[in-house]
Amino acid sequence: MASADDIRSTVSKYLDAVGGGTSADVAALYADDATLEDPVGTEPLVGREAIEKFYSALDAVQNKTELLSIRVAGNSAAFAFRVVTDTGEQTITIEPIDVMTFDDQARITSMRAFWSQDDISFG
Repeated sequence: MASADDIRSTVSKYLDAVGGGTSADVAALYADDATLEDPVGTEPLVGREAIEKFYSALDAVQNKTELLSIRVAGNSAAFAFRVVTDTGEQTITIEPIDVMTFDDQARITSMRAFWSQDDISFG
């Protein structure tokens, strides 16, 4: 099992990649057969290729991320964070709570994002 420090490091790399990296940078943090459900209640995506395609929207916008809190237990982490997206025409802010599981190398094996349209603010 990955250590709590390794899991925290992967979460930090995830937030850095969402905040300033590419879809490929984010997808590289996932295991090959990982699942992604964002937001919870939507059809889960399976596999790194599908996950990279999901994150491709990041490639066209400027994001800033900030970790608000994190809890690590066993091979899982739950964390709240803020992401501010500048589309050039407007600013979008959301504070999701993500729950992830990790393999022995601290790669993400599943991600479930808890948020709804009610959690988005526009500026």
